[in-house]
Amino acid sequence: MSVNTVTKINKRVVDSVVPAEKDSFLWDTEIKGFGLKVTPKGKRVYVLQYRLHGRLSRYTIGPHGNPWTPDQARKEAIRVLSQLLEGKNPASAKRAEKDAKTVSELCDLYLKDGAGTKSASTLATDRGRIERHIKPLLGRKRVKDVTINDIRTFMRDVAAGKTAVDVKTGPNGRARVTGGQGTATRTVGLLGGIFTYAVDGGMRVDNPVRGVKRYADKRNERFLSPQELAWLGEALLDAERGSENKTAIAAIRLLILTGCRKSEILTLQWSHVNFERGYLELPTSKSGQRRVPIGAPVLELLAALPRMEGNPFVLPGEVEGKHFVGVPKAWMRLRKVAGLEDVRLHDLRHSFASVGAGAGMGLGVVGKILGHRDPKTTARYAHIADDPAKASADRIASAIAATMNDYPKAVVHSIDAKKQ
Repeated sequence: MSVNTVTKINKRVVDSVVPAEKDSFLWDTEIKGFGLKVTPKGKRVYVLQYRLHGRLSRYTIGPHGNPWTPDQARKEAIRVLSQLLEGKNPASAKRAEKDAKTVSELCDLYLKDGAGTKSASTLATDRGRIERHIKPLLGRKRVKDVTINDIRTFMRDVAAGKTAVDVKTGPNGRARVTGGQGTATRTVGLLGGIFTYAVDGGMRVDNPVRGVKRYADKRNERFLSPQELAWLGEALLDAERGSENKTAIAAIRLLILTGCRKSEILTLQWSHVNFERGYLELPTSKSGQRRVPIGAPVLELLAALPRMEGNPFVLPGEVEGKHFVGVPKAWMRLRKVAGLEDVRLHDLRHSFASVGAGAGMGLGVVGKILGHRDPKTTARYAHIADDPAKASADRIASAIAATMNDYPKAVVHSIDAKKQ
């Protein structure tokens, strides 16, 4: 076959063509510029040659075979020629199509550049949801092709346990992913942030998560009642007189009296404590740098704690220069003594918020103390109660401390009576 041959391109011609020593071309007699390139190794590729702005260009339609038959390739050539008549550059459009990012690639970019001021723990949670749920179900889809129905299907699949897995992650570790409606709702919330990042980056013009009705996120919100606070206070007093670790007891008291997260209390350093103004000045937290107003009971507790030379932490650990880490085990023992075995450490934070909301303090004030960036996060306490944050923190801590230590015995059953 010569280097350039003109004939009507059909299956018989394509099948019978013989490769030459260098690339050769068959040009169609019906569609100007439509042709077949044949390589020396026999590969057959449909092409379209055209002029745009005076320059000769060649557009690759695709290799012969499924889906490109001569008829399918000819239809594609006609479509591309119609784009040229509209002034569009088909090569640029094809390049953009080829460069379109997948959801998996978008997620990696988001974790690298788009997560803003999220804390390390929040990023770890996001990474887990991305790797365990988003990438398996949506990772291969192109960002621009994801629809609102894809998000709805994704949410249903996660809720139904389609991404459930139980795998070993090391010699002593396991990753158990069960899915469920709560996980589905929170992961779709993360997807909303990821696609907002995509919109801001020009990867698409809209957010497909917007408008998706999510499941009610039934988080486990356990609040301690006044009686339970009294039981906890009595258990802490008994523990202080006994053999329980005094640093662990101090940590638990700080958690309930400040509403702080466990990581914020355990990593608290003396340089973060402003005794004069009554604040904890946290350089990093889940919601970024923030100042936590603290009440008189907290200041008294902090003032009574010993300082370890060479260790900057308020709650020093056994390892030199490190903070204390034994709170969870101590809490398991204490809550059993108090008869509160269903209460998690994080529920102490919920209890702090519930006391504030129940005392009639505005949810905005409570949210400021807790470091909530989204008002909807604090709004979960709205059912408890229809001035400055520092004054409110003092009132909450004082109320909790009084309840834990001096709650009227006529109202409180003894711990032993509760267990019976």
